[in-house]
Amino acid sequence: MSEFTHRPVLLEECIEALNIRPDGIYLDGTLGRAGHSREIAKRLTTGRLICVDRDQTALDAARERLAPWMDKVELVHSNFDRVDEILDRLSLPGTDGMLFDLGVSSPQLDDGSRGFSYMSDAPLDMRMDREERVTAADIVNGWPQEELRRIISQYGEERYASQIAGAIVRRRADKPISTTLELVEVIRGAMGGKALREKQHPAKRTFQAIRIAVNDELASVDRMLRLAVPRLNRGGRLAVITFHSLEDRIVKTGLAAFARGCTCPPDFPVCVCGKTPEIKLINKKPILPTRQEIEENPRARSAKLRVAGKL
Repeated sequence: MSEFTHRPVLLEECIEALNIRPDGIYLDGTLGRAGHSREIAKRLTTGRLICVDRDQTALDAARERLAPWMDKVELVHSNFDRVDEILDRLSLPGTDGMLFDLGVSSPQLDDGSRGFSYMSDAPLDMRMDREERVTAADIVNGWPQEELRRIISQYGEERYASQIAGAIVRRRADKPISTTLELVEVIRGAMGGKALREKQHPAKRTFQAIRIAVNDELASVDRMLRLAVPRLNRGGRLAVITFHSLEDRIVKTGLAAFARGCTCPPDFPVCVCGKTPEIKLINKKPILPTRQEIEENPRARSAKLRVAGKL
């Protein structure tokens, strides 16, 4: 899919949410194919855009996609949960807006060799940053059965987690599971006939769980929120797109805590913690893709956008 046919999820909604100032400083913490970044950069005059990605491949491709605006763009190879380190390194005390489009990016899914997809055969990898040490093969072949069951159940919300974890351990006792389709075969063999007849691919939830574990995704989202909000300038906006309930719950809870401020028990007559709200929620409920966008881009189906403004 070329850059001209690729449509970033909730693009217009994100640009509106960020309320971009031409002279502002913005950070795209999940660069991907640079679709959101292009639209931000187009709106800058004397402003600056920091583009962050764990995947060096995305950063390399962005040099061409963002070529007309590179005088305003800084490309950074890092994880978005290190936003404070990134801004400190660039001597930036704060930003006027930050965007985080969570989850696996389209290039990673489309490149079968990366091991994210259950539809093509490849080594079990799933690392968003290839410089990281732990791969999907390490987890599948090395983690204890109970830990496999836990992540498949918790991160994948898979009701057959116990059966799948047991099947993985039995198979790897014979020989290591080294490719994506070998793992799919094990998952299929562990599930009941009813599950195999569902519309959703039987390996989808387990692959999601292993990917989340490999990349420590949920903990990264929590760290990002705790670090990003304090680095917003007054009036700055934070926009976060999630793609599954686990991420969305973390974002919803985290933003609500910053918006609430006071942490005193509700039966206290007066506040003694001294904490005040740092943000306001721009939308009480998440912004969802339109029916037209879902038809044009099925990957947008589960997307939710939450937006907050710095007080």
